[in-house]
Amino acid sequence: MRMDTVAPMRDQEPAPGHPERRLSTKETAELLGVKPDTVYAYVSRGQLSSRREPGGRGSTFDAQEVEALARRNRRESSGSSGSGGELSVRTRITLIEKDRYYFRGVDATELAARHSYEEIAEWLWTGELRPGITFTAPKAAVAVARRAVDALPEHAGPTDRLRVAAIAAATADPLRFDLSEDAVLGTARILIPTLVAALPPVRRTHRDEGPLAHRLWARLSGRPADDASLRFLDTALGLLVDHDLAASTLAVRVAASARAHAYAAVSSGLGVLEGPLHGAASGLAHRLLLDVLDQGTAAPVVADELRSGRRIPGLGHRLYPGEDPRARALFALLEEIPDAAPALAAARDIVATTARHTPCTPTSTWRSPCSPSPPGCPPRQARQSSPSPVRRAGSRTPWRSTGSARCGCGPAVTT
Repeated sequence: MRMDTVAPMRDQEPAPGHPERRLSTKETAELLGVKPDTVYAYVSRGQLSSRREPGGRGSTFDAQEVEALARRNRRESSGSSGSGGELSVRTRITLIEKDRYYFRGVDATELAARHSYEEIAEWLWTGELRPGITFTAPKAAVAVARRAVDALPEHAGPTDRLRVAAIAAATADPLRFDLSEDAVLGTARILIPTLVAALPPVRRTHRDEGPLAHRLWARLSGRPADDASLRFLDTALGLLVDHDLAASTLAVRVAASARAHAYAAVSSGLGVLEGPLHGAASGLAHRLLLDVLDQGTAAPVVADELRSGRRIPGLGHRLYPGEDPRARALFALLEEIPDAAPALAAARDIVATTARHTPCTPTSTWRSPCSPSPPGCPPRQARQSSPSPVRRAGSRTPWRSTGSARCGCGPAVTT
């Protein structure tokens, strides 16, 4: 896909035929209504870019970029952004706006529909599209990570395994303390496939080759991968590669701001992922779906949840007043997988039952619970969905505190 075929978000749209106009620091501060020191803070956060003109004595700023930031600030201060006064730091990576979200100005659902996970990750990290790129892991790092993961108890969950794998892989990389941009990007490209390779495959005869989604599939299912299932998994990874200010991303950024190496930063994010209002929310939704499938109807299951004072997981997202675009895209792909039909019907029953009193829509929390369980894997043991190990490695956006979901329907999903 040519990137110019997809409409960019409004704030990044250049004015056709308008020559670039540069502003001084003083002019930029006046336009934004802030002090010059705050302008330089915007630069350090990645919200503005600066340039020194040849022979000039100070930095200059792109007028259109400054005006775009001023518009965003006005929307947020007036409450029209829908953020509800949450902690928010804008970056050039992700924008969530009006039931849509964008990666570097491109609609994320369109990007995920046309590009692989690896291509999207590279686009986020560098702003360049590299068709056909795949990430490969060094054999030494994989061997160390696998030995560490294999030593864990049988009941260890996917997140436990990923955290241990990240720490073990770090010990095999003597250059991990090199924090230059090129070095960190290189670490991200090898850490992601290392984490996937460290997870035990369901079929021992599996050979790791091809795109990352193909390799990850063998860790999630014992059945051969069909095109529809691989497309779903790859799209899910692409859609969830970043989501603005997620809680785990804050943990990664805090660790990185302390000059921790990439492995340590990713490990911090994986720790936060265990929370029931974050990555573990998929496990709660999975359990609910299994209960509905056992009962044959959602009504008694929803009633039991509410009677116990629990929210219904997976419904409603504070950042999307209408519908979570990730859920919409993934549900459409699940309809192409026959084995997912019972779980999809159960999910829709839960939504319809809950919506009798409060209008709610599903979030991306339902993505994994609705996908077929691996054959031979008892459903009750498969409740904790495997989180994407992929998103943490290159995530460079800060955190948005989403609180609880709108309408009291369920915990907010901050992935």
